[in-house]
Amino acid sequence: MKPIIKEYQSMCSAEAIYALFAHEENSIFLDSAMDVQGLGRYSFIARDPFLVFSSKDKQVTIQDQDERTLIEGNPFDELKRLLNLYQTEKIPDQPPLLGGVIGYFGYDLAYLLEARIAGCSQDDLEIPDCCLGFYDTVLIVDHHTNKLTIASTGFPEINEQVRLARAIERADDLIKIIAAAVPLPEPQKPVPDGALSANFTYKKYCQMIDQALDYIAAGDIFQVNLSQRFEAKLTAKPFQVYRYLRKINPAPFAAYLNFGELIVASASPERYLLVVDRYVETRPIKGTRPRGQDQAADELYRKELLNSEKDKAELVMIIDLERNDLGKVCEYGSVKVPDLIRLEEYATVFHLVSTVVGKIAAKHDIVDLIAASFPGGSITGAPKVRAMEIIDELEPVRRGLYTGSIGYIDFNGDTDLNIVIRTIVMTNGKAFFQVGGGIVADSIAEQEYAETLTKAKALIQALGYHEQG
Repeated sequence: MKPIIKEYQSMCSAEAIYALFAHEENSIFLDSAMDVQGLGRYSFIARDPFLVFSSKDKQVTIQDQDERTLIEGNPFDELKRLLNLYQTEKIPDQPPLLGGVIGYFGYDLAYLLEARIAGCSQDDLEIPDCCLGFYDTVLIVDHHTNKLTIASTGFPEINEQVRLARAIERADDLIKIIAAAVPLPEPQKPVPDGALSANFTYKKYCQMIDQALDYIAAGDIFQVNLSQRFEAKLTAKPFQVYRYLRKINPAPFAAYLNFGELIVASASPERYLLVVDRYVETRPIKGTRPRGQDQAADELYRKELLNSEKDKAELVMIIDLERNDLGKVCEYGSVKVPDLIRLEEYATVFHLVSTVVGKIAAKHDIVDLIAASFPGGSITGAPKVRAMEIIDELEPVRRGLYTGSIGYIDFNGDTDLNIVIRTIVMTNGKAFFQVGGGIVADSIAEQEYAETLTKAKALIQALGYHEQG
């Protein structure tokens, strides 16, 4: 079956339309607030999924309209089974998501994928390893044409006529609701209450870097990505935090996820996986410099990053890792690097970015691809599994969502997922975010610590604090 398509006209922004649903549990906003290299054309809004899939370790929970089912097993196997039940045909010349699975895969799924990781770090937040809604109806905003499209699949109905009737009804209901959208006032900066705290002191963080350098010197690894976590009391409504974050730090792979007790505000600049017609693209980021106070300072930072042998070496290591990961499930000879090193500009930082592509082999699917490449190499290290073991040893708490992935899997198989960086997780009245960087042989601990604060700048401001924390 093909989804039904309806077009709609609105004078309101995607942000204003989503504001109608921001308070609803299981509402989703995949927000391309910034078009970098043509990456941010569409935003997607979805609500009221017909099924919610979540997991913690090997405990899978499936909540549909009528009941909650608990299954003991591998979440990737269960996700693959469900995706096989809900499939649509692709419609040419339409937006890339017309109904599908949307949500997050947390970094901690790595403990299931790689049994060698001991699990030394503390799971203090105890959030689900993944949470994914199955959305039969999606609103798409095309930022290039300002066109609004509503797509509806009619799932979970199986009978063709019943499904078509449901698809039309659901689309019409959404049109009625979004007619109430009104322009939003400028987002206000939150007012903090209490201190912003970190789980490392400056001294302890530098000691962790030195430990990593010892592992590199011993030949255990070439590179490892290490991070620190900040937390603060949540003093504003979560959507206010997100709105201010997107204002000061728009990003092509931003997102706001309301999963009830867990709300996520992401301003990620990094793509993990894009799949279109079984062709795969991943865009690892390595190398960071802050934006300057003026054009002259910006130009100095640009040149410094482009001429940095250390940063380019970091990126090349991860390119090799990504090629290996894609090669596990892609056709032989299809994995290539069409764009080796590119400098991209964001609101608060410059990054070096590469592009690696391939084509999924006929015997594999998108779930196989995610399992083979997760978590992304740019936020683990090389060799990958040994780097993850060291992350687990040296970082005191589990990463949760951080350096996992947010995005969608369309019911036709096309997929777009980000890397969860520049992201605030809000739960139990608190806001948490992590920032880190890649450590290589010539890393200097003090500079690596400073880089984490550069990456944290927008997140600190979004919670109302001065950027120095």
